[in-house]
Amino acid sequence: MDETPVPDATDEDVTRIVRRDFPPAAHADVLAALGRYGDEPWQVAPPRVRLAILKLAAGNLERLRSQVAVACQDYRDVITPAEYPAYSQHPPDEPFTPDEKACLHAADSAQYTAWLHHKGAAPEP
Repeated sequence: MDETPVPDATDEDVTRIVRRDFPPAAHADVLAALGRYGDEPWQVAPPRVRLAILKLAAGNLERLRSQVAVACQDYRDVITPAEYPAYSQHPPDEPFTPDEKACLHAADSAQYTAWLHHKGAAPEP
């Protein structure tokens, strides 16, 4: 059975990525903005969606706020480009071969894992 990989996500991951990608002075603002997602019953998997928002924001607070607004409308609109960038770029009118699908899933999973565990330098204050 071919399943789309779903990354594990925890609140600890969210906190770690905030600390990694944003300067200390911005942490409270970032966490407050991320906290806007997850209050509604349909807003599923808050840590996973918050990580997707962080990945798409790439350390930019305004981009983060924009992605939070997108997620609050439809979380899939941040999950897809953050977790499945190669897969989501496949033309919708072209069917996948099983090997193609597996290859795209593997590539997307590898890039997400690399981003999640990247130890990059701390941001400038």
